[in-house]
Amino acid sequence: MSQKFVPAVFMRGGSSKGVVFHERDLPADRAERDRLFLDVLGTPDPYGRQLNGMGGGISSLSKVAIIGPSTHPDADVDYTFGQVVVDRPLVDYGANCGNLSSVVGPFAVDTGLVEAADGEVLVRIHNTNTRKIIHARFDVKDGKAVTKGDFAIAGVAGTAARIRLDFLDPGGTVTPGLLPTGNVVDRITVDGVGEMEVSLIDASNPVVYVRASDLSIEGTESPDEIEAVPGLMAKLDRIRRQAGVMMGLAATPDAVGLSNPKIAMVVQPTLFRTLDGEAFEPATHEIGVRMLSMERAHRAVTLTGAMCVGVACRIEGTVPNLLASPPAADGEIRVGNPSGVVSVGSEIRYDGGWIADSAVVFRTARTLMTGAVAVPG
Repeated sequence: MSQKFVPAVFMRGGSSKGVVFHERDLPADRAERDRLFLDVLGTPDPYGRQLNGMGGGISSLSKVAIIGPSTHPDADVDYTFGQVVVDRPLVDYGANCGNLSSVVGPFAVDTGLVEAADGEVLVRIHNTNTRKIIHARFDVKDGKAVTKGDFAIAGVAGTAARIRLDFLDPGGTVTPGLLPTGNVVDRITVDGVGEMEVSLIDASNPVVYVRASDLSIEGTESPDEIEAVPGLMAKLDRIRRQAGVMMGLAATPDAVGLSNPKIAMVVQPTLFRTLDGEAFEPATHEIGVRMLSMERAHRAVTLTGAMCVGVACRIEGTVPNLLASPPAADGEIRVGNPSGVVSVGSEIRYDGGWIADSAVVFRTARTLMTGAVAVPG
């Protein structure tokens, strides 16, 4: 046969989409799996559109998830996230996707991996990328995850049923700790940029924080405007790679991977317009963020990145903390981004050092198609 078909589900999770596989339906060999994922998503594509696969040409639409029985005593299922690079034959497992994490619980219930009675259920998820536990809470009716609801999230049209995600002990996912260098602020010198202050935080995923003003931008620009600034993307990548070495992710800047760390330009609450033209006044958010992911300016903000921002804003003395307005009494931080505002919560304490007990976000998810995807035979 010229093609074979592999069972899969195409799902939206938060502001991302991905192809979701049950682990039993995939080859055991890692290299063979990766080749399958590249074929399914349509990678590599020098045109950047992934027309020959299920991908959408940008990082938030070029993702896979593998879900199967748990190997962790405190979890119900294992979940592995794969970021499929659009223009190169690479599947990156160096980070988790917070948005796609929202599909794991519904997939587990709908496919029978987890049995659930009607009402609110808890699915405990072991993310193998970060070795962390995520609690997903959502409603079930007639044995299936509820999708219809009135909860809206920035960057996604319409409303759907709310999913609560609690990321437990989010500090130190792939680095030595919440503050990988032990400092709330570090000074680095980067070719073409000079000396600058950064904060290196690893909460849900590692992120490098820089002041937008230090790069001579407002911090309210659209993704296209950011990418159009001469030399800016190259400068940001050099900062990101040098910071990755400082965080212990690689021995040299060239060896730092694409997925980690992310880099975010932050700005104090400022009037900005979203991609659909809606205006957000300073009072609607505590901090503004423009984040890069997989060498592109993100059209919203990665969910794990937003959670990391929420944590960073509550650690005294960090770059985000010094720019942000005070959080709400419950610790909620509203993060302004190109698609709107994302609210994140966190439990932070100081006990001889900064400790993050949890980070909380709310998402929606929906199965878009179920069946089988075609790959070369």
